[in-house]
Amino acid sequence: MSSLNSIAVLGGGAWGTALAQTAARAGRNVTLWEHDPGNAEHLAAARESRFLPGVTLEPSIRVTRDLAEAAHADALLLVVPAQVLRQVATSLQPLIAPKTPLVACAKGIEHGTHRFMTEIIAECAPAAIPAILSGPSFAADVARGLPTAVTIAATDAACAQALAQAMNCGSFRPYHSTDVRGVELGGATKNVLAIAAGIVEGKKLGASALAAMTTRGFAELVRFGRAYGARIETMHGLSGLGDLVLTCGTSQSRNFSFGAALGRGESIDTASHGKLAEGFFTAPVLMEMAQAKGVEMPISAAVAAILDGKLGVEAAIEGLLTRPLKAEE
Repeated sequence: MSSLNSIAVLGGGAWGTALAQTAARAGRNVTLWEHDPGNAEHLAAARESRFLPGVTLEPSIRVTRDLAEAAHADALLLVVPAQVLRQVATSLQPLIAPKTPLVACAKGIEHGTHRFMTEIIAECAPAAIPAILSGPSFAADVARGLPTAVTIAATDAACAQALAQAMNCGSFRPYHSTDVRGVELGGATKNVLAIAAGIVEGKKLGASALAAMTTRGFAELVRFGRAYGARIETMHGLSGLGDLVLTCGTSQSRNFSFGAALGRGESIDTASHGKLAEGFFTAPVLMEMAQAKGVEMPISAAVAAILDGKLGVEAAIEGLLTRPLKAEE
């Protein structure tokens, strides 16, 4: 695949803005598309993000609300919520050139269909090359140029390598992979486990409990990944273990913060602060998929039960602590 000189980022939130900054620093011609008129106007006029205080847009970034203009880029990063990616991919299908890489930058599984992000892209925009970007990264760190490493995966090895090269700006280091499923599984599963970690923090159960939860949560991630065809090295890499470690240990993670509020006794509505974490949507889908393959995921199941109102936090913790003893695996 030839070099990717122009990059369009679809989504002007914190993560989209951070990735636009990265692509611009890498020397690409960058278009930042934003659906919301007010936010698009603010980005274009103020040249800064409402969600990233103190971060000034790189001068070369063009802000637009015209999807057709963005669709002309050599590659497009879809930085929209997992549950609306289908709508965006469908809108792009008639606008993009054949073999254009569409890179999902959301971490989740679609409700109802159990589709992963690249599966949605392949279904809705069959002319495109589906890809996924995931890994341990906070938008504020990336936007400010702090050192970050992620994984970009596509079944087309040349495409994955070209995308990694296009987004490499020194402080942002992408590794490339062809294990699309493994990268997607890690990003989606860790959101649910981060809610569990937040609950541990909110209940003030201590650092030892948090370490135990994160480690046993990783065991669940690995079992789930194996059942769905992920490579073990991907599970142990940036998009698996790396992302899990990051999001299970800091309030910068929306999923962790949401769990912490639940652990403090707040209701789901109050804990969400008006915007539910992606793990809330992923948890029930994860459980349906785990049950379909006979995968044991007690921590994730406890989170799903809490979010569904079937189990209180105290009862969930007691249930995990009183499980039968077993050999570590």
